[in-house]
Amino acid sequence: MNIVLATRNKKKIEEIKRIVKDMPITIYTLNDFPDCPDVKEDGNTFEENAVKKAMAVSKYTKMPALADDSGLEVYALGGAPGVLSARYAGEGADDRRNFEKLLSEMKLISDEKRGARFACCIALSFPDGKVETFMGYAEGRIGREPRGSKGFGYDPVFYPIGHNKTFAEMTDEEKDALSHRGTALKKLYEYLKGRSS
Repeated sequence: MNIVLATRNKKKIEEIKRIVKDMPITIYTLNDFPDCPDVKEDGNTFEENAVKKAMAVSKYTKMPALADDSGLEVYALGGAPGVLSARYAGEGADDRRNFEKLLSEMKLISDEKRGARFACCIALSFPDGKVETFMGYAEGRIGREPRGSKGFGYDPVFYPIGHNKTFAEMTDEEKDALSHRGTALKKLYEYLKGRSS
């Protein structure tokens, strides 16, 4: 099956391609469709945003499209930054500014109350309008300072449960086995396997 990834985020494309490399699919990206219009992510949930992106890209390309919306939910902050994760420190903010804002908002929060989870919704939309969604979560806690140089987003401040390394300190394989995106993509894999069998 040919699938278009509904993202221009290089690191996200790398990560998704790496996780799906054994799946029976050929991946295209929006770079293969440079005129495809950007989709405004204005939904209230990861699922709304992922479905909106996947449907728009599938309609434009006339191919199945896979979109992901994901972010960090910190329990002590009432689930923030949530769907605003990528622009938490304002429009155009980079990863560092976003996690620095988060750390500064959490500096008075005690170690035992720094629980958080990464959430990911993968939406697969078909040209006929049919959409399937797959959710994945990674539970953990927020550290007090960034550690590690791998990954992206909030990886340098997120310790998955049972680990004393942040996602940004882990190898790709270690992170993929635990990550919210890895979990959601495994569910997609099972779905695709069922379709082709």
